[in-house]
Amino acid sequence: MNKDDLHNSSAISTHVDAAYDEKQIQVLEGLEAVRKRPGMYIGSTDHNGLHHLVYEIVDNSIDEALAGYCTHITVRIHADGSISVQDDGRGFPIGLHPKLKRPAVEVCLTILHAGGKFGGEGYKVSGGLHGVGASVVNALSSHMEVFVYQDGKIHHQSYQRGKILNDLHVIGETDRTGTTVRFWPDIKSDSNPDGIFEEGTTFRFDVLRSRIREMAFLNKGIRIDISDERVDPAEHKSYHFEGGIIEFVKYINKNRTAIFPEPIYIEGLKNDIAIEVALQYNDSYQENTFAFANNVRTPEGGTHLVGFYAALTRCINDYGRRYKILKEADSNLRGEDVRESLAAVVSVKLREPQFEGQTKSKLGNSDVRGAVDSMVHEQLSAYLEENPSIARIILDRSLGAARAREAARKARELTRRKSVLESASLPGKLADCSETDPAKCEIFLVEGNSAGGSAKAGRDRHYQAILPLRGKILNVEKTRLDRVLMNEEIKNMITAFGCGIGNDFDLSKLRYHRIVCMTDADVDGAHIRVLMLTFFYRYMRPLIEKGYVYIAMPPLYKITKGKMERYVYNDEALEELLDEIGREPKPELQRYKGLGEMSSEQLWTTTMNPETRTMMQVTVADAISADETFTLLMGDQVEPRREFIEQNYDLVADLDI
Repeated sequence: MNKDDLHNSSAISTHVDAAYDEKQIQVLEGLEAVRKRPGMYIGSTDHNGLHHLVYEIVDNSIDEALAGYCTHITVRIHADGSISVQDDGRGFPIGLHPKLKRPAVEVCLTILHAGGKFGGEGYKVSGGLHGVGASVVNALSSHMEVFVYQDGKIHHQSYQRGKILNDLHVIGETDRTGTTVRFWPDIKSDSNPDGIFEEGTTFRFDVLRSRIREMAFLNKGIRIDISDERVDPAEHKSYHFEGGIIEFVKYINKNRTAIFPEPIYIEGLKNDIAIEVALQYNDSYQENTFAFANNVRTPEGGTHLVGFYAALTRCINDYGRRYKILKEADSNLRGEDVRESLAAVVSVKLREPQFEGQTKSKLGNSDVRGAVDSMVHEQLSAYLEENPSIARIILDRSLGAARAREAARKARELTRRKSVLESASLPGKLADCSETDPAKCEIFLVEGNSAGGSAKAGRDRHYQAILPLRGKILNVEKTRLDRVLMNEEIKNMITAFGCGIGNDFDLSKLRYHRIVCMTDADVDGAHIRVLMLTFFYRYMRPLIEKGYVYIAMPPLYKITKGKMERYVYNDEALEELLDEIGREPKPELQRYKGLGEMSSEQLWTTTMNPETRTMMQVTVADAISADETFTLLMGDQVEPRREFIEQNYDLVADLDI
């Protein structure tokens, strides 16, 4: 487009009545910027962002622990929906800030980028939200108060949506030190339409408990208590791990069998970077490595994880060559070979962490890679030399993984879909849809041929595909990838999805953005759902992380009374409906034992029609808890699995793990 086109184009030219001058420049004072754009600071305003507030306050107490001044932290969810975090550290500084002439605690809680983490010697390492956590929590709370226990006195100050309500003042005497912060998150409601967090958002004890446990593992010796006073009696958990991440690895392996008794532990200081690594192999075929920087989990890894992986692979190859376990003709073991069945925790603490992205999913400090690589290589090499029997176990397991990898490569070739044009020859009785835009397409994985027939007849062929599955698919938790790829039902799913598996997984090639597990509403159906979800989680995890996996919710009963027809989905809803419509004269009650008993019209109306159906989206709120759940359900310990499914089969559909 040339200059004349620009001048004359009605599509891009606009008429502005008001002058664009200094009056149009908006300055957001204090913490107004945080309330205006909360997502920039906490990622989201759903339950994830809500819980992030708690982590930021706890992080401040953890920083006191890292500095050597705090040993006990208490987190309480109060009955009124507020949360308090109390520690026995030094307490927020209460003296006047030299420049602002206001109490330092007030400055920390009301001004962005103020705190002991921006230079100086206040904290050598810290987590927190780039040092702005406490003030951000204040801004996003309808009310907040702080109690500082210092010099025999209790100092108190209150705030409302980040604004000061009263000056810092003494309210009593004490013989302890530390800080208590209590806040009420600003949640939208009919009476509070200008709130920040989505209406109905509440703190989840299980989510907070998981993160609190993680923090206790990562900071050996510290005790963290958490309680929920919204229930009677209050729920309470206490976490204290003298072994730190050694106990963390044991926890990861608790539903597996370790192949040597104690985790390998590596610890030291390199270039002012505190490094801790614990690792142990188990009898599974999955890797579970969790990386942390300054107590913040980095799910996308980063330089610390790259350094660990490089050192681990090099150590095992070097040992194998040195003792001729790896022959001259053998290729070196790959990283994926030496990491099969590995459970590990990598934790680094450094002065100036550089996180990529606002939510800190990846560590970027380039010097960390070399420091971790060097230390792990040095200490792990020494360990393998001193423990030849364990070294041989690791080598043999890695060699087995390498052989399985080669077999899997050959099997994988057979599952690759050559072209969308070959859909007619796809295996697994796939009834494909005509739409080609993945965002508009959904595929139903249907238990049994009978139900598959009803689903095919009742579907909307334009955007709904049907793939019938015969019985229970392979339990991938106890199987290597080469055997997984030999399973007919799994091959059918891989081929239909089009996005590959494992290291070859490519989300951009996924053909359906809704993958719907549609099984019977009974214990067997729940078991099949968990088998499918285990496969997705272990080998196609981005499907779950991106929110592409759903659970269909078929009805359990159909109730007919005169011209009225109603479907209900559980026994509790049935009792409520019978009370509502009256049990006399008796209504006609039909219980569906399986999807195959429903006509195509009924299946469409109740389970497949976007206008009338109910579906559950599968999400992963916490990777460590998710791993624990899948291991419990699909591991070798049969009784815990059976008990869980029998007691919770109706909840398995809502796997918000």
